[in-house]
Amino acid sequence: MIIHMKNELESKIDELLSRGVSEVIDKDNLKKRLLAGEKLRIKLGIDPTSPNLHLGRSVVLLKLKDFQDLGHQIVFIIGDFTGVIGDASDKESERPMLAEETVEQNLQTYREQAGKILDMEKVEFHRNSEWLGKLTYKEIAKQANAFSVAEFIARENVAKRLEKGSRVSLREVLYPLMQGYDSVAVRADVELGGTDQRFNLLAGRDLQRAYEQESQDILTVNLIEGIDGRKMSSSWGNTINLLDEPNEMFGKVMSMGDELIIKYFVHCTRVPLAEVEKMQKEMEGGVNPRDLKIKLASEIVKIYHGPDKANEAEQYFIQTFSRKEVPTDMPVQVVKWVEAYDDHENVMDFMVSAGLAMSRSDARRKIEQGGVTIDGEKVVAGELILTPQLHDGKVLKVGKIHFVKIKFEK
Repeated sequence: MIIHMKNELESKIDELLSRGVSEVIDKDNLKKRLLAGEKLRIKLGIDPTSPNLHLGRSVVLLKLKDFQDLGHQIVFIIGDFTGVIGDASDKESERPMLAEETVEQNLQTYREQAGKILDMEKVEFHRNSEWLGKLTYKEIAKQANAFSVAEFIARENVAKRLEKGSRVSLREVLYPLMQGYDSVAVRADVELGGTDQRFNLLAGRDLQRAYEQESQDILTVNLIEGIDGRKMSSSWGNTINLLDEPNEMFGKVMSMGDELIIKYFVHCTRVPLAEVEKMQKEMEGGVNPRDLKIKLASEIVKIYHGPDKANEAEQYFIQTFSRKEVPTDMPVQVVKWVEAYDDHENVMDFMVSAGLAMSRSDARRKIEQGGVTIDGEKVVAGELILTPQLHDGKVLKVGKIHFVKIKFEK
């Protein structure tokens, strides 16, 4: 019995250190500590640069959940201080500083969103302004002394910008010090992050040594692509957000490329890997990818909204897309109309006000890609003016599953 439990624990640890993982530093040390039953402090910091956490973030949040299920202490840090400063790790140009008010507004629901995956009652929760906002020049100089300028400018994205003659601010260079000091402040045993965070995570190890702490181990997870095939990023609008409504979340998963199905099963769900391997073979054997994608979409919606909503979203998708039916319970968007007024609402503005596009440029892009119709007729110009004579009661469709009825009011 004891041997069986030990083998089961080792199996869980092996999956923990490999599923969706790019690199572990120091893997041997971390595995030894996990097998020994130490209760480790597992750190994750997220800067609130957007109000929404998305599935790209869920990869590391699910990994935190794996650690939490093994009894370890999760330390979740909201980077309200570092969010203002701005991390340039994944940027090819200078990232502007954010207003404190914007950061504060963005972070309001982060705890709730993380709670869709983690048991937040057991999570140690911090804002890094608690300690970063109190540092003096003397303390910052001590931290900076642990690094050389050469180390910082050798980073790939910084080196590329310098080679092109682009500006690299001293603020950006100092950012890793701040993230690294977070590890000192919470005495982290392990820090998690995406592959683009590697330099910042290593900075934590260096600073802990400078403060005579044991260096944290590091686990980096793979980055995932968004619904357009590029890296999932709020700035590109290609995200599947944790707060998306079930039907929208399901539809977004169904809209992505078939080549991402298995990767999403591995990184964004906890479907057993043996099942995922079986699905991989089925795809290679010619099974219809759509069937597996429906299973994936249902699994993802279930994580964030529960099995009942997942089932409803699946039925909604089949009804509206597979059978090409128009839903009877679609939302209604009112258009104000004044005959004598020249500046009437066009399709782009309507899409933005209806929540079907993030901006006019986003609406224009969707129209140019041929994804917008009114009563089945493709919209070809974003400047199309909506009129009660031609459009009252008509159904505007964006993409595969987003519908809204146009209603005019005088």
